[in-house]
Amino acid sequence: MIDHLASTGVAVDHSCRVLGVTRQNYYKHKRTPTTPTRLRREWLTGLIREVHVASRGTYGYRRIHAELTLAMGITVCERTVWLLMSLAGIYGLPGPARVKRLRGVATADDLVNRKFHRVRPNELWVTDITQHRTREGWLYCAAVLDAYSRRIVGWSIDSKQDSTLVVNALDMAIRNRRPAPGGIVHADHGTQFTSWVFGEKIKSAGLLPSFGTVGDGLDNAMMESFWSSMQIELLNRKKWKTRVELANAIFDYIEIFHNRQRRHSALGYRTPIEFELSSETDTKTAAS
Repeated sequence: MIDHLASTGVAVDHSCRVLGVTRQNYYKHKRTPTTPTRLRREWLTGLIREVHVASRGTYGYRRIHAELTLAMGITVCERTVWLLMSLAGIYGLPGPARVKRLRGVATADDLVNRKFHRVRPNELWVTDITQHRTREGWLYCAAVLDAYSRRIVGWSIDSKQDSTLVVNALDMAIRNRRPAPGGIVHADHGTQFTSWVFGEKIKSAGLLPSFGTVGDGLDNAMMESFWSSMQIELLNRKKWKTRVELANAIFDYIEIFHNRQRRHSALGYRTPIEFELSSETDTKTAAS
C-alpha cells in the first residue's frame, strides 16, 4: 500500500504516519526477499482477477477454481482461491435464493414430476418466458433449455408476449437439434404454451407436451434457475435504455456466455457445449 501511494507522489513519511507503520519496519520489509510462496500467491491472484473479469464479474471462488484447474491445468485448492479472493476483495455475484422443495402432487399431464435429470440430449426440454423493463417499455424473452446439458437450444425476443414468441423459440430449438420422436417439451400453464399453435408445433415434431401444476414454480425449477441466474448476472446490473440494447445483451448472454463460457456446478464445472462435446467423445470411445 505504501509503495502504491509513493508511486502516486505521496511522501513515504506521510504514508507511514497515516497507516500507523514505522519507517524502520517499512524499509525492513522492503529489504526482505520475496518468498516463493508469496510470488505464487501474487501470480495466482493475478490469474484469479483475469478469470473474474472474463466471467463478467459473476464467478465466485468455486467457478474460478474450476477455470484454473480444468481450463488452465493449475494445481490449487478451493480454499486457497477463496482466501486469495477475499484478500484481494474479489467477489462473485450472489446466487439465487434456495427454495425449499415442496412435496406436491403432480397433475396427470405432468410427464416430468420434477425429475429433470436426463442421460441423453433432447430427451427433455423445458421452456418459459421472462420479461424486463427498458426505458422504451417491456421486452420479453422465451427460451428452451435442454435438461441434459443446461444448454439453451432455442430462444426468441420480442416486445409482445404472445404465442408467436414461444413458437419461434421452439422452432429454433427443433431446427438446431433435430430431436428424435418421443422427447418431452415441459412448460407451465401460460396461455402462450397452452395455445393450439404451440401444441401443434410440439406434435408435428413428434414430441410430447408436458405441463406442471398451476401456480407451482418448482414444477419448472430448472428453467426458473436459468432465469434467476440471468436476472442476477445480466438484467439487474444496469438500466437498459432501449429494447434493442437489451435484446443484444440477452443474445450475448445466452449464446456467448451461458452456452460457451459459464461453468455449471451440475455439469462438473463444465460449460454446456463442453459437456455435450465431452459426452459425445466418451460415447464414441465406448462404441469403438
